Amino acid sequence: MNSDKIKIAIITRSLADGGAERNTAIMTVLLTNLGYDVHLISVLDKIEFEFKGHLLNLGLLKNQNDTIFGRFQRLLYFKKYLKKHNFDWIIDNRTRMSWWSEFIISKFIFDSKKVIYVVHSYKIEDYFPKNNLIAKYIYKKSPYIVSVSNEIKTAIENRFGYKNGITIYNPINLKEIIKEGNETNISNKFIISYGRIEDQIKNFSLLIEGYSLSVLPQNNIPLYIIGDGKDVEILKQKVNDLGLTEQIIFKPKMINPFPYVKSALFTVLTSKYEGFPRVLIESLALGTPVISVDCKSGPKEIIKNELNGLLIENYNPSELAKAMNRFVEDKILYDICKNNASNSIEHLAIENIAIQWQKILSRQ
Repeated sequence: MNSDKIKIAIITRSLADGGAERNTAIMTVLLTNLGYDVHLISVLDKIEFEFKGHLLNLGLLKNQNDTIFGRFQRLLYFKKYLKKHNFDWIIDNRTRMSWWSEFIISKFIFDSKKVIYVVHSYKIEDYFPKNNLIAKYIYKKSPYIVSVSNEIKTAIENRFGYKNGITIYNPINLKEIIKEGNETNISNKFIISYGRIEDQIKNFSLLIEGYSLSVLPQNNIPLYIIGDGKDVEILKQKVNDLGLTEQIIFKPKMINPFPYVKSALFTVLTSKYEGFPRVLIESLALGTPVISVDCKSGPKEIIKNELNGLLIENYNPSELAKAMNRFVEDKILYDICKNNASNSIEHLAIENIAIQWQKILSRQ
């Protein structure tokens, strides 16, 4: 079967806010560039990231009628759409926590032999119903369960015993991100962390505490925290209590944060858990070294310690402060990591990850 005849439906919760959603947008570009006929199906009416292909925005129907009856109508519309286009593959990027909802979708909406399920986070309970028997029933017939890190793949195998798991890392569109990084020149010296401001996941509290213990405040190197979320005001109060309101600067979410990422001394990630964090690979692609906690999962599969960044123990603010100090005080170490940054993620270029997707979509 030639790739130009293969029709693919990519399902996502939305196309805004998070790394999984950005990865879905990049996937539409990747597969369209390979010649596949791509249809993007979004559950919510949140479309921010650029994509390629045909869009079915189920969120528009949800906005019109969000009752139980409205949901039933959306499921029927969704089913008719899949039947009408007779897709060769369905790639499901959604979170999938409700056992009864996923049972209905797998039993009456999907053809399980055509569905590739993607798991974007080490918190695998967001992608599999809590009822293990139901989860095993739903997903064991799928040709592939794609994990975005090897640690996720291992965790899934250990819990469910699936034999259909593979790892395909998140790709990065190097040409596009470099272009976006060059849109604005930002000259002042600073470090950066960006993403959804939810402390229970991203643990910006650790970032703030580690920064406060470092030499950066007295060296006039501010920390920029970029993003929106429910914990912004709580974190601002924490910063105020530490007397660091001039040094730790909050900026709202940006569609294009990459000029800041490119101009930063380094990027910091302090999450409690991840999948395969785009923050790290985006930063490295722009030539900016990284400091990351060794959370599950992803950082240890991206960072080569002391070659393109520093990988440190999680939940340890003093170790985070030491890492920040090293990048500021040890110019040789910093230059090594900066010089190796962009080359270290070339294997994640969209062209290279495309080969892996093409292999499974061609059933090789």
